[in-house]
Amino acid sequence: IADRREGIGVCGWILVSLSFLLVLITFPITIWACIKVIREYERAVVFRLGRILSKKAKGPGLILILPCTDSFIKVDLRTVTCKIPPQEILTKDAVTTQVDGVVYYRIHSAVSAVANVTDVHSATFLLAQTTLRNVLGAQNLAQLLSGREEIAHSIQAILDSATEQWGIKVARVEIKDVRIPVAMQRAMAAEAEAAREARAKVVAAEGEMNASKALKQASLVLAESPAGLQLRYLQTLTTLAAENNSTIVFPLPINMLESLGHKNRGG
Repeated sequence: IADRREGIGVCGWILVSLSFLLVLITFPITIWACIKVIREYERAVVFRLGRILSKKAKGPGLILILPCTDSFIKVDLRTVTCKIPPQEILTKDAVTTQVDGVVYYRIHSAVSAVANVTDVHSATFLLAQTTLRNVLGAQNLAQLLSGREEIAHSIQAILDSATEQWGIKVARVEIKDVRIPVAMQRAMAAEAEAAREARAKVVAAEGEMNASKALKQASLVLAESPAGLQLRYLQTLTTLAAENNSTIVFPLPINMLESLGHKNRGG
């Protein structure tokens, strides 16, 4: 509110004096109508002959209101929960989504909330809706889904700067839910499934490659010590016998099969 250098004038002081005199004459009957109780979480903006009595709201406690010349408006300073209904938003990558949220704010200057805006709660609600659509419309769907906290802080900063002259302090902004069309959900699920299958194939191929390298190294070790292969055969037989298996496996050296093959070709 701009600084006021003009007072209520001579006529105004006369009316105030008459009002005060009326209270004294009719005391103590009218005194009960002049005393108002302001709760701890409330403040009263007092008007005297249409002008705000002081730049600071009165309360909490008892305040004195003169009849005929004074009026007052109570302002609640408690935190208000503003639920933003689902908004139809077209994201930057042309995906239609529905987003809803919650804004928590409170009035920190009762005088500004009364004198600077007609309905401070309605104005904050409409501004929150518009800001939500504007901010989310400049984001991609992936950014919208993964960066909710950063987007909420951005919306809070914009609202806080815009409502400062209304006496509003925006405490918190939360994005509750992001709804996308069913067809888009199916497409995203198919994309995620394909990505998982591709990663699984890559992991399986890497496992096969590592296993082949390990087998190659094992074969080189066994080639240096032929007795190690026989020990490996015996270890396998021990493992099979421990399982009460009726199958008997006789190890047959590969060299023997190769020698038989050479003999057959020579005959």
